Amino acid sequence: MRLIHPGPPAEIDLARAYAYPAGPCLRLNMVASADGGTWVEGRSGELSGSGDRRVFHVLRGLADVIVAGAATVRTEGYGPARPKPSWRELREGRPDAPPVAVVTRSLDLDLSSPLFTEAAPGSRTIVVTCEAAPRERRREAARHAEVILAGGDRVDPALAVRELVGRGLGRMLCEGGARINAQLAAADLVDELCLTVSPMLIGGDSARVLDGPSLRARLRPAHVLQDEGFLFIRYVREGG
Repeated sequence: MRLIHPGPPAEIDLARAYAYPAGPCLRLNMVASADGGTWVEGRSGELSGSGDRRVFHVLRGLADVIVAGAATVRTEGYGPARPKPSWRELREGRPDAPPVAVVTRSLDLDLSSPLFTEAAPGSRTIVVTCEAAPRERRREAARHAEVILAGGDRVDPALAVRELVGRGLGRMLCEGGARINAQLAAADLVDELCLTVSPMLIGGDSARVLDGPSLRARLRPAHVLQDEGFLFIRYVREGG
């Protein structure tokens, strides 16, 4: 994998290239086709490649917590993040793997799935929900995960982020989907977008990186990497 911006082209240390800045930071990580679609037949895997998977694992290793919407967790078949030998140095002084935080209003989750039954004690899965979630489902979720209430009739993204930061999980990696990305962006909470551009055209009705109301948020490219036709762009908030 080679750096092409800022030049000149050079081999790159991914952990250094994607290191978090000081203080709390929420970054999105998404893969999209050259024409902007984020999934093929409901899943993102067909858009990925070996370089994208390398970046994906480095970003997870750097993060304190992985955030995902319930629909993404169901569709992509999420399990807990598994420790990797390459993470030892990245995670010094922290649990071997980051917990997954699932954002859901309805609590429509399979609580018997590996995401809840196989997470390590130090990386117990987190469920971020709201007061309006079914009370019995909340009690059941609390038996399998740490439950955070963030809002009344819906999950308040700003409150959810504050709750995670308050638990020492300030390096946040959101893996989508497009709706939760849009909610976070609309609340002005997104500090970075790590975007993989896949060399494919897919057409169809695939969602974009953000699926929500119109907004304007200026970003600047911190770097652009290239590998086997894929582009890896780290955008940061303008002025950040």
